Amino acid sequence: MPRPIRIGVQIAPQHASYPVLRDAVRRMEDLGVDLVMGWDHFFPLTGDAEGAHFEAFTVLAAIAEQTSRVEFGPLVAATPFRNPDLVADMARTIDHISAHDTGTGRFILGLGAGWNERDFAEYGYDFGTVGSRMTTLEQAVPPIRRRLGRLNPAPTRSIPILIGGGGERRTLRVVAEHADIWHAFGDVDTLAHKIAVLEEHCRAVGRDPREIEYSTGTSVRGLGVGDAATAERFVELGFTTFVVAITPPELDDTALRALLRWRDQRGA
Repeated sequence: MPRPIRIGVQIAPQHASYPVLRDAVRRMEDLGVDLVMGWDHFFPLTGDAEGAHFEAFTVLAAIAEQTSRVEFGPLVAATPFRNPDLVADMARTIDHISAHDTGTGRFILGLGAGWNERDFAEYGYDFGTVGSRMTTLEQAVPPIRRRLGRLNPAPTRSIPILIGGGGERRTLRVVAEHADIWHAFGDVDTLAHKIAVLEEHCRAVGRDPREIEYSTGTSVRGLGVGDAATAERFVELGFTTFVVAITPPELDDTALRALLRWRDQRGA
C-alpha cells in the first residue's frame, strides 16, 4: 500500500518562554499536523545567539504528555551528546508517556551525527571531525536497538528510528541498515541522486528501500522545500513526509497551512 502524505512541523525551542512553545504545540495539533518535531541544540541557531533556548528531550517529554494524536521526536538527536543505552531508555520512557491510556506511544527517535561546533564546545563534548562524529552515529544505533529490546517495561511499539543526513558514503549506509525514516534536505535533482545512492546501499545490505519512509521539508536556516507545487515533485521521487520549520517569536505557519491544504486536497 502507498504511504499516506504526512505533514509535520519542527518548532524551534528558541527565543520563547516555555508557555509559548507549549501553546504552539497545542495549536499545531489542533491545526491537523501529523508530526511535531524538535531539534537537539543548546543555543539558538538563528537570531540572538544568546537568546532563550530549551533542551530537546525534556521538551519532548512535555510534548508527550500534552498531545494526544501527533507523532513527535527530535529532528535530530546528536548521538555524541548521550550514551546510547541512556538514549534508548529516554526514548522508551517518552514513548510510554505519549501512550496515555491507549497503550501505543507516538515517539519517533531521530538520530544524527551533530554539526554545530558551539554545542559541543560549550557543553564539553569533543567536536572531533565529520568522520569521528559519523563513527559515533554508526556505533550508537546497534546498542540503542539492543537496549530497546531489553528494557522493562518494553516500549509500547517498535519505536521508529529516523536518520537525518545525506552523506553518501556513510550516512546513507546507516539509513540503509537501520532507518525506518530518512530525512534529508536538497532540491529535486540532489535528492533524486541521494535516493539512487541509498538504493545501492540497500542492495548491499539486503534491504528493500521501500521499507524506508522518505522525509524532507524546510529548515529555519532556509534549506529545503516548503511549497505544495515543489512538494508534488518530491512525491514523484517517493517522498511522503514533509516537515516545515517554524520559530518563535513569529511562529509563521503560512507555508505549513498551504501544505496541509495540499495534503487534504490530495486525499479528498
